[in-house]
Amino acid sequence: MPDDRSRLIRNLFAAYLANDRHRVAGALADDFRFTSPFDDDIDKAIYFERCWRDTGWIARHDIERIFVAGDEAVVIYRCLATDGRSFRNTELFTFADDKIRRIEVYFGAAWQDGRFLPQSR
Repeated sequence: MPDDRSRLIRNLFAAYLANDRHRVAGALADDFRFTSPFDDDIDKAIYFERCWRDTGWIARHDIERIFVAGDEAVVIYRCLATDGRSFRNTELFTFADDKIRRIEVYFGAAWQDGRFLPQSR
């Protein structure tokens, strides 16, 4: 089961990078919820309305770690933008059978040349 969940997460990141909304929607449970520093427990429809956009600004995602424990997984990844900017995030996934029921995103600092960049106040 952990391998299936890791594969589901990797497939979700690939679908997002390919701007394949249909594949992303298919991976999410009907009662999907999303939380981030900008979104508090929004449903699937609002997620696509508010958060979905063209992913052409993303050059790649480098998944650094996936830890699966039962119906949850933690993913740490670095995102590289086409303009050279990058950042690292952590996401907590909760599963219901073979679907993703919840994603909680924790934004990380900007990242460059193997170091965190100071954040402006």
